[in-house]
Amino acid sequence: MAEKRETLFDMFSPVTSDEWKAKITVDLKGADFDKKLVWRTNEGFNVQPYYRREDIENLAAIDTLPGEFPYLRGTRDNNDWLIRQRVRGRNAEEMNEHARHILDRGVESLGLVLRGEISAADLKTILKGIDLKKVEINIECCPGKAVEVADELVKIIKEAGAEKEFRGAIDYNPFRRLLKHGLPFPKDAVKEGKALYETVKEIKGLRCFAVDSYMFNNSGAYITQELGYALAWGAEWLTLMTEAGLTTDEVAERIKFNMGISSNYFMELAKFRAGRMLWAEIVKAYKPADDNACKMMVHAVTSMFNMTLFDSHVNLLRTMTETMSAALAGVDSIETLAFDECYTTPDEFSERIARNQQVLLREESHLDKVVDPAGGSYYIETLTASIAQQAWKVFNEIEDKGGFEAMLKSGELQAKVNESGVKRHVDVARRKEILLGTNQYPNFNENGLEKAKEEAAKCGCGCSTDVEDGAVVSLNTDRAASQFEQIRLDTERSAHRPKVFMLTIGNLAMRLARAQFSANFFGCAGYEIIDNIGFNTVKEGIDAAMAQGADVVVLCSSDDEYAQYAPEAYKELAGRAMFVVAGAPACMEELKAEGIENFIHVRVNVLDTLTEFNAKLLK
Repeated sequence: MAEKRETLFDMFSPVTSDEWKAKITVDLKGADFDKKLVWRTNEGFNVQPYYRREDIENLAAIDTLPGEFPYLRGTRDNNDWLIRQRVRGRNAEEMNEHARHILDRGVESLGLVLRGEISAADLKTILKGIDLKKVEINIECCPGKAVEVADELVKIIKEAGAEKEFRGAIDYNPFRRLLKHGLPFPKDAVKEGKALYETVKEIKGLRCFAVDSYMFNNSGAYITQELGYALAWGAEWLTLMTEAGLTTDEVAERIKFNMGISSNYFMELAKFRAGRMLWAEIVKAYKPADDNACKMMVHAVTSMFNMTLFDSHVNLLRTMTETMSAALAGVDSIETLAFDECYTTPDEFSERIARNQQVLLREESHLDKVVDPAGGSYYIETLTASIAQQAWKVFNEIEDKGGFEAMLKSGELQAKVNESGVKRHVDVARRKEILLGTNQYPNFNENGLEKAKEEAAKCGCGCSTDVEDGAVVSLNTDRAASQFEQIRLDTERSAHRPKVFMLTIGNLAMRLARAQFSANFFGCAGYEIIDNIGFNTVKEGIDAAMAQGADVVVLCSSDDEYAQYAPEAYKELAGRAMFVVAGAPACMEELKAEGIENFIHVRVNVLDTLTEFNAKLLK
């Protein structure tokens, strides 16, 4: 073997960041670097077009190892995670059958919901034949039933001799009614929390204080918001329960974070890494006896906010990238929602696909083989630091205003999340945020009425939604696609499906591009699209449109030709159908003076425009 070794790239001279930027500036040919290449995120910081080693040299905890405080790189020495799926069934027997069925097909963590007819007394039947030493059990129930459920579960664990091996959680969340329905915070929540801890304390692997920040994710919160609120929620548990007499270690080791995952791939990966680091510092401030108490246990669930009813198989792409983000970030367990979760109760097929998405990532992509694969990445490490900084600001703002509970009771926190949700809905309306198949590239021939009926018939959580005295604002959980879906469903319910005719004329490249844009635009409302190769004259196009019974005629040509074609087409049409110009030509004001009112282009609010068309066209 040769003794002399060459280091890769030794023959190249070092290049400074200033030299890189100078070269990029030349290539931009006068365009502003910041406006052209810097991404201004909604998370409160900017993302540069490139990063270098110098960007991460002074970052905190960059040189720590997985399993070392502050756990930036993970709380374990492996990257394995548990595959969770919700157990479904109308009674205890059906739930047991379903649980054993999905366990045989790759699931390692069960999510049980005990509401309605299903009670704590049914737990023994539900868990019959399930190895509690190997399977993680997570139970969601109404807050007032948590102690009863815990008592029954502990008995079952002891009967199985699984006290040491058991892993799981009881999702005790007294804040849920306040967040979902604006109902008052339970007065005896701390007392019940203390009783719950006393019930489960013999089972070391049973967590009981829930931080359900996925609720913010499903309401449209931005990544730094969700993380900041999750940290404040966790800190609220520490404060409430230590003041009730528990030690920091006793509380921290029983907190479980249930967090959402949006489709912002790298930022979500960075979010979980930042969350572990910040949570470790928060717990450390409460002076635990053991640094292990500073470890953040995280369950991640894919988002409902960006799921769509139309072209719903695209949801598979969304949940796949979301699951990848969480897996690479080193979370403890993941639930990948079925692609049809937003409008129906998933069946065997959609549940199987959801399970197998995680199985593929583990068994074929081997994402479990490398701990913290993002460690050292200039981009992701910088993202992690930026998200941590912004989330810390959110956390401190909440603390300055009296803490998580105080902000919930005032409704201020919910209002901030809803404000972000409204902005994201506006971004979807303007196509700044793309939902494939819904606000861009829709399937023209898809019918969604049957799906909508299923969505309306889906069983709710069982909690009362009656507004009581003292209620505050609640979280708005409308999905990002909901308004577009309503427009399209209104079209489908109408006795008349509007026809949109593309009058393509003139410059070949421009007319084809604008016809495609217009077809996608009006297709989002479920209109019938009539496309054309092109016409030699405006009259020929108008005659063809009238022969087809068009309700809308869209002139598709180049900006230079609109000055001639638009007035001619408008006069020829003579009010027999709505007239639209595809584009925003320089002569727009002159065309408006001619009486032409409708222009569609990339800067218009697609949702508002289609709403106006529906109001005029639907019968």
